[in-house]
Amino acid sequence: MSPAPRVCLVEDDPIMGESLAERFRLEGFDARWCRDGASARRALAEQAFDVVISDMRLGDTTGEAIFDWAAEALPQRPPFVFITGFGAVDQAVALIKRGAHDYVTKPFDLDALVAKVAELAALAHAPDPTVEPLGVSAAMRRIEAMIPRLASAANTVLIVGESGVGKERVAQRLHAAAGPGQERPFVAVNCGAIAENLLEAELFGHEKGAFTGAVRARAGVFEQANGGTLFLDEVGEMSLAMQVKLLRVIQEREVTRVGGDRAIPVELLLVCATHRDLRAMVAEGGFREDLYYRVNVVQIRVPPLRERREDIPWLIERFLAEIGQRTGTPRRRLHPAAEEAVLTYPWPGNVRELRHAVERACILSAAELLPPDALLPEAGFAPVADDARAPLGDYLRECERRYIASALESTGGQIGVTAERLGISRKNLWEKMKKLGLGEQPEGRELL
Repeated sequence: MSPAPRVCLVEDDPIMGESLAERFRLEGFDARWCRDGASARRALAEQAFDVVISDMRLGDTTGEAIFDWAAEALPQRPPFVFITGFGAVDQAVALIKRGAHDYVTKPFDLDALVAKVAELAALAHAPDPTVEPLGVSAAMRRIEAMIPRLASAANTVLIVGESGVGKERVAQRLHAAAGPGQERPFVAVNCGAIAENLLEAELFGHEKGAFTGAVRARAGVFEQANGGTLFLDEVGEMSLAMQVKLLRVIQEREVTRVGGDRAIPVELLLVCATHRDLRAMVAEGGFREDLYYRVNVVQIRVPPLRERREDIPWLIERFLAEIGQRTGTPRRRLHPAAEEAVLTYPWPGNVRELRHAVERACILSAAELLPPDALLPEAGFAPVADDARAPLGDYLRECERRYIASALESTGGQIGVTAERLGISRKNLWEKMKKLGLGEQPEGRELL
């Protein structure tokens, strides 16, 4: 099980401090509330925290003083998020320039603060720095931040999203975060791809002689996934009769094989997924309401590519690197015209369609720079001559974009750390990111 994220709350206001501590504990954090600077220093010296949330003004000291002390006294200063009044915003911005992560102004959105802290804590709890992230967009990083907490607390998760967005990949990350060990199985089954008369035996197993052709007993996917994770894709395609049987298994956490009479207990993380609107199906009578509430304990929505376009160049880079490594050929690049095309195309098939387009272009085009008509022949783009070269300005812009994207990835998207490594200011980095399509500056934030 993943450890609970550790948060140090430094707040001398008893009402706010108690409220923050209670909320973070309800969210699954290990929250330690320090009512003054002295106790905060003791706590930070005794225990490693993933995030520190500190008021700027305290009775016996300031948040800035604790921030400076942590830099000198601790082996590694944890990320700091400051709570400040409107009059001290300039001071908070100055602290960000010196390495603080962020600040919120009173009154602040508590949900947004929790999400921000969860994202920071997820970076500290990443079990393997070599694990490829789900994406570089804010939406996918929010999902990534949720995963450790869900994996440690939930036993049923529903993933929704259009076909091809990567729901199984999110399920695999949940499985990996739930605990170490190769012996923990991950079993995936597409409920919509199995004939109705075979689905029950596939899910729950069967005994020898249970039906014609059952020449031996066989464990179903629930038993196969015992101790690990079962991923039921397209759960919305099940018949109402099968939904009743699935509901019983989820409630009782035990299965009975077809043709058998012995209940077999199963303990696993159940991850269901669908591209359909289950709530609408409930209203129309196509999905059982009681099953809906059983599988929809915690929901993760994976947005389509058109809602997270900053992931498109990042995904293409990985697909091209994978293809080059697999085929032993030089790594291909996109023509500047293709870069613009992939960002404007809606990608109705999402990540699956994007991968197929890149693979097809690498096969059909002999050009060093893949043109847009090779990636998206159905979109009607004009062909680009094979010997065409990108203008020098476009080439230099692409080099800068790739270099900054690589730096952001290596720091987990931490703007302050990335700017320091690149030798530029945070404001300069934000401006470059916006110009190069690597992300937007947060609304309402001016980094002077």
